[in-house]
Amino acid sequence: MKYPIDIKKRIVLGGLEQAIHIWGTKQENPVVLFLHGGPGVPNRHGMAKRHMDLIDDFTIVAWDQRGTGGSYHGCDPKSLTLDQLISDCAELLDYLCKTLDKKKIFLLGASWGTELGTFVCQKHPDKVAGYIGYGQVVNGIENENVSYAFALEEAQKAGNAEDIAELERIGPPVDGQYKPVFEGLMTQRRIMKKYGGHSTKKGGYFSGTVIPILTSMELDLRSKIGTAKGYKVCLSQMWPTIVHYDFVKDCGPFQMPYYIFQGRLDRNTPSSLVQAFYDSIEAPDKDLIWFEHSAHGPMGEEPEKFKKLMREKFLAIKDF
Repeated sequence: MKYPIDIKKRIVLGGLEQAIHIWGTKQENPVVLFLHGGPGVPNRHGMAKRHMDLIDDFTIVAWDQRGTGGSYHGCDPKSLTLDQLISDCAELLDYLCKTLDKKKIFLLGASWGTELGTFVCQKHPDKVAGYIGYGQVVNGIENENVSYAFALEEAQKAGNAEDIAELERIGPPVDGQYKPVFEGLMTQRRIMKKYGGHSTKKGGYFSGTVIPILTSMELDLRSKIGTAKGYKVCLSQMWPTIVHYDFVKDCGPFQMPYYIFQGRLDRNTPSSLVQAFYDSIEAPDKDLIWFEHSAHGPMGEEPEKFKKLMREKFLAIKDF
């Protein structure tokens, strides 16, 4: 054990063994569950490497969601549904409350994790003390329309005939989907990232995603294989259904504080959609904080500001 609280194990959620890691220093600290993006793109290794400075104030929990990472093996692809992921998360919140002696858990969602987290807030408000989302999703179909238009416009400005041809081959998206679904989505994301819509930091997919997973001491071989195989399975299985949401229309009042930390330059989950959603939110407390020098990942792009504000928001909440 490296920390006073250091629990790394697999627990059964929804009939499937799933990997979690809990780090902390003090039992009395609030507990924050990180909901990774994708679906199918776990970040347990990233939490272990970059965010241990949070554990003086929080007990933090990383979870490989069903179908990926340490939760890939034994997963029936047919079980990869939004309802099942919401149920898994609710079970995990119960486990964390019991194990760590809490009434409620805080949620920190990224990208797809903001969709999952928002639905959990709506369906299981008694389990959630507060929510922060970054790379906040709002409307699945409009998300893809705006993101695709950005990539195409930037490719046209650059005069890049190859990128233009690839984008025209896969889209524009219909009902939030490219053709073919997984390969088309990956093509659009790759080109969108190329023109700065995903991150203000330089670096390609291999150096930014593959190398950190391969070299991580947090992930065992089983988890690395599960990540390599799982992200395609999760996206292929879930994408056609998880794009059908519109939080402006569909979300009722929230019973917990609800905060959005959004990168101004985000074109992956476009920042242009966020203000209308924020304006529609009813919650005991809410805030929309813009990160002017970030795109899709302000927790990594502006970490000092992000963590300072995270502490301010979550540590002010005492009902946990």
